[in-house]
Amino acid sequence: MLKLELRLDLQFFAGEKTEKATPKKRQDSRKKGQVAKSQDVNTAILLFFVFLLFIVLGGYLKNIMTGMYQHSFTEYINWDVTEHTTHQVFVETTIEMSKAVAPIMGIALVAGLASNFMQIGFLFTGEPLKPKLSKLNPIQGAKRIFSARALVELVKSLLKIVFIGSITFAILWMRKDEMMQLAGKDVNSSLAFFGDTTITMGIAASIALLVLSVIDYSYQKYDFEKSIKMTKNDVKDEHKNIEGNPLIKSKIKEKQRQMAMRRMMSEIPQADVVITNPTHYAIAIKYDEDKADAPYVVAKGVDYVAFRIREVAKANEVVIVENRPLARGLYNEVEIGDIISENFFQAVAEVLAYVYKMGHKASSK
Repeated sequence: MLKLELRLDLQFFAGEKTEKATPKKRQDSRKKGQVAKSQDVNTAILLFFVFLLFIVLGGYLKNIMTGMYQHSFTEYINWDVTEHTTHQVFVETTIEMSKAVAPIMGIALVAGLASNFMQIGFLFTGEPLKPKLSKLNPIQGAKRIFSARALVELVKSLLKIVFIGSITFAILWMRKDEMMQLAGKDVNSSLAFFGDTTITMGIAASIALLVLSVIDYSYQKYDFEKSIKMTKNDVKDEHKNIEGNPLIKSKIKEKQRQMAMRRMMSEIPQADVVITNPTHYAIAIKYDEDKADAPYVVAKGVDYVAFRIREVAKANEVVIVENRPLARGLYNEVEIGDIISENFFQAVAEVLAYVYKMGHKASSK
């Protein structure tokens, strides 16, 4: 009975998501559009830059709006209503409205893209747009409505209403005296007051929203990390799948070959001699009494690898000796790092004696 309970406990903990997501899991989630992102960051940055734009282009936008108003009541009002005049009014009004809206849309687009890039980098995927029948499930919908995430969103919305409402009310309250005096001022003064007040409220609200968005982004990141956690079995299964993937295996082997090649080439400058075929085979030999009792192979190769061995040997003034049967025999029977077998002792000893007799290392074609 105790063993059964222990087995059940182990199965429970094995199925619990306690492990951090692996790089592959993160990549797969990203491809599906599942990333840590706060929409409030986008909204706050967008509002902030749009209201800054109003400061820069306030006069320009005012001229367009008042111009349209004056044009409507001084010229359009006197026109006969025909198909041609209606079309002309529509076209001219559309052009003037486009002049006013285009800069705002432009800065909103740039701010939206920039805020997204700040959070998640470049990401384009159509996965979230695919229709899913699970979204129509009323039971799942009810779970989402009464979930902890929905409660967090409710609290967040209430905080935004309180913060932004308090800020806008405070600004209006501070300017209440000026607002009461607008009845005795002209249209331009009234427009300037309302424009300045609106921009002040907008920038203050966007800054407050930006502060809240930082908190929201931290929560979204925490919630995202929690949602992509894996069980121990998930991690094991992923490793098995990766190791069993032929493409991954081939890439790993290729990387291992490259590392072995670099390591082998780095040993050639310390070799005593390179024995060649002369073109197809090349074997680098070294004799070091402290490391081995007999000469050993530090590098070997055929065709292109043999060519590279000869090039490295020449560059480092390692003696190159041509001996066709010895080069072929050593290549076939001795691996890299192994000492030469007894049947090659005599031939290799003669080559090394010749090298040592020279008294220095020099390249030989």
